[in-house]
Amino acid sequence: MIVWPLMRILALVASAPITGNQQFPVAAKIGFAVLLTFLVAPVLPESAVVDPASGQGILLLIREVLTGLAMGMAMRVVFAGVSMAGDIIGLQMGLGFAQFYDPQSNSQAPVTGQFLSLVATLAFLSLNGHLLMISTLVESFQHAPANNPASWAGNALWLAQWGGTVMRAALLLSLPIIAVLLVTNIALGVLSKAAAQLNIFAIGFPITLGIGFIALLSGIPYMIPVLEKLFNEGLLSMLRVATLR
Repeated sequence: MIVWPLMRILALVASAPITGNQQFPVAAKIGFAVLLTFLVAPVLPESAVVDPASGQGILLLIREVLTGLAMGMAMRVVFAGVSMAGDIIGLQMGLGFAQFYDPQSNSQAPVTGQFLSLVATLAFLSLNGHLLMISTLVESFQHAPANNPASWAGNALWLAQWGGTVMRAALLLSLPIIAVLLVTNIALGVLSKAAAQLNIFAIGFPITLGIGFIALLSGIPYMIPVLEKLFNEGLLSMLRVATLR
């Protein structure tokens, strides 16, 4: 019966990065989940026959949906952390007022957060993160088979701890640029004291903005290894919340 794996896969597709985007058509999500289910069904372990309309069947359906949602959120938190790093950088640069629509969160977000989110998405695709997610999904069925009463939906405590870890990583990701902007602001403060007649508000914002952009663009190559590490840890967290290992 493919109902049980379909529920987990459909929930994962609905909550995972890229496919969980609000702009991703619902019909495409359902079609992709069904196609993926038929492709991975031959390698899935055998499951007991349970009527989906029975009480036990409804509980199993809920459990599989929660498992898929938890796995998708474990990876989505990584992108939320990267967006948070961009928000912090934009605030320090003075771009907190520049807001754009973010389809990932379905809300307004600073432009620097949007930029880093796009960089993270491109890095994720270039590193075959989407294929690794599918591989992790299939592996989760081996450790926590669908329709198996011995398995559980996931570990909410672990997911919360993982979210805190990514947020700390996002802060560390933005610290080098924050340090550069801090030195710039200190230099502008000294300059305003040395030349009181200088209009620091007229020249301070363009200088801070320009140096912030230079530091951001210069730091992107050094962010890629950090993002790769976060993606790998996100994949391990996907498996952890599904299997309680």
